[in-house]
Amino acid sequence: MRKPFLFLLALALPAILCSFAPPADNPLLGEFTAPFGAPPFDKIRIEHYKPAYLEGMRQQREAIAGIAGNAEAPTFANTIEALEASGDLLTRVDNIFRSMSSANTSDELQEIAKEIAPVQSAHYDEILFNEKLFARIKAVYDKRDKLDLNQEQKRLLEKTYRAFVRGGANLSAGDKAKLAEINQELSVLGLQFEENLLEETNKFVLIIDNKADLAGLPEGVVTAAAEAARQLGHEGKWVFTVHKPSMIPFLQYSERRDLREKLYKAYITRGDHNDGLDNKKTLLRIVDLRIKRAQLLGYKTHADFALEESMAKKSAAVYDFLGKLWTPAIARAKNEAASFQQMIDKEGKGFKLASWDWWYYAEKVRKAQYDLDDEMLRPYFELENVRAGAFMLATKLFGITFEERKDIPTYNDEVRVYEVKEASGKHIGLLYADYYPRDNKQGGAWCGGFRSASRIGGKIETPLVTNCGNFVRPAGDTPSLLNFDEVTTMFHEFGHGLHSLLTEVSYPTVQNVATDFVELPSQIMENWATDPEFMKMYARHYQTGAPIPDELIRKIRESSTFNQGFMTTEYLAASILDMDWHTLAEPPAPDANAFEIASLGRIGLIPEIISRYRSTYFAHIFGDGGYAAGYYSYIWAEVLDADAFKAFKETSLFDQKTASAYRKYILAAGGIEDEMTLYKKFRGREPAIGPLLERRGLN
Repeated sequence: MRKPFLFLLALALPAILCSFAPPADNPLLGEFTAPFGAPPFDKIRIEHYKPAYLEGMRQQREAIAGIAGNAEAPTFANTIEALEASGDLLTRVDNIFRSMSSANTSDELQEIAKEIAPVQSAHYDEILFNEKLFARIKAVYDKRDKLDLNQEQKRLLEKTYRAFVRGGANLSAGDKAKLAEINQELSVLGLQFEENLLEETNKFVLIIDNKADLAGLPEGVVTAAAEAARQLGHEGKWVFTVHKPSMIPFLQYSERRDLREKLYKAYITRGDHNDGLDNKKTLLRIVDLRIKRAQLLGYKTHADFALEESMAKKSAAVYDFLGKLWTPAIARAKNEAASFQQMIDKEGKGFKLASWDWWYYAEKVRKAQYDLDDEMLRPYFELENVRAGAFMLATKLFGITFEERKDIPTYNDEVRVYEVKEASGKHIGLLYADYYPRDNKQGGAWCGGFRSASRIGGKIETPLVTNCGNFVRPAGDTPSLLNFDEVTTMFHEFGHGLHSLLTEVSYPTVQNVATDFVELPSQIMENWATDPEFMKMYARHYQTGAPIPDELIRKIRESSTFNQGFMTTEYLAASILDMDWHTLAEPPAPDANAFEIASLGRIGLIPEIISRYRSTYFAHIFGDGGYAAGYYSYIWAEVLDADAFKAFKETSLFDQKTASAYRKYILAAGGIEDEMTLYKKFRGREPAIGPLLERRGLN
């Protein structure tokens, strides 16, 4: 007879712990003596992580046993707050390790991740399934109306109780064992998906050895490709990859259609080559397990489970919202495709527009209609000036300052650290900026951190926040010159950073907000990045220091809705694909590509546009991105950010009253109240969709 899973876990963990007794000199286990308690990256080695993880789990298990076995009657302090304070060491180690797994990984780190993931998953399930602990939590929750708790304490109590219920605390012993097995397998599958994607992304290299094949490419793009080739040992040649800072300029400007096709197909077929890095079986298993988990917990689909904690609440609300945007977006995209085809025909090229042609002809049409292209803008968006602009904006809005610190250890020489202070000089936290691509760094851009703000039991910890990107590298004597998309991306991630830095919530759990609200603080920053008044303050020519000319700003504004059919449609397609995967109530058929084709065919996606993410490289939903049944959140939050920014435009760009309200109710409040309640406190009403449609030219 098979033993219950948790029984096996209880036998296995002590053996693991005995095998990896924590060494006394492990820097992850001792006090961090760097300024502000920053991680000692100059001392941390790969072999320190596993024993630190296991020691962290041991300490938390000991703390949980003390809480669950407390002979005193359960109270908010001895149960809810004590639980929130447990696991400090494990959280510290996990934050650092996960950050390194994304930004500075290695084969050794990936192996540790796969080994630790199921053990850590089992550890958290053991806590969620602890009947004595849950009984104490429920006892406090049941008398919540009689307790003298402030708003934040009430929210922590509610979130803690719901986390246990949604984590399986009310399941039978047999179903708890099933859920634990599912959670462990999912933890490994997500890592495998991302590991395959990283290796697949790094594997493809387009090597050009004939200068004639560079026709159409701007000088800066050619220089960067030559530098990439040199670093890979191909001196005298040019290298392009499927990392976007390399790929997008090639797609925009290369006259070699066959090479554009080769590069783009390498990008859109990642994880789909029926080899050891193929992600189709992995994602199908993830979907299947998510369905099983949701149904064990009493939900029909994973989307029902995930959206319960969102602003949208129901799948129908998400589909309805996306549908309202899809209709005008696809109509606009078809018109854009027709205009590109007209140019192709006018040139006498004799071919039908394909997906690998879109960037090239979009750039040509934009140049023809608005006399504007990315290469005209790049000289005014030198990376350091853009970063300084983001800092300047935060100073103008909130009075905070940023001072570079050279005395903080970093995990890579390219990382720069800034101390963030109030206008009074009071320390707020640290911001780590890591902006350049590396082959051991995941693609895209993100905000993370090594430590959340916390004020529990008189112990104050300030946030340690990271902003990571994959922006174009300096090449030769030319600094990093960003395209317009990279500019808005930097401001976007900086907005996430401000959300973490400026919180005034004491409990990390209460700082968390709904997925479809979390993008508001990031996306609103993009509005300032593109505002003419503010752009004049930070966009300066990297050689002359001259501010961006009014004429260029005018062209940017006039072209702001250009290609929005494409940009909105490719995003919405990915959002709908995500929802289609996660509204399944039965295991998917064994052909992931067929499912994807049917999903995108149902909504009428035209063949000239590929979904922003195909399933096999959709890490937001199948990796560790946390956006399963939630990728729609970006455009849901765009309704919020467009409406919120309008509050500033109705007064002034840096209006202090509006900025103070925004900081209080959006940045500082975390999830202390329902997110719509917080938004209405800031804006005085619910958000309107009109500003978004106007901004995207879809009204």
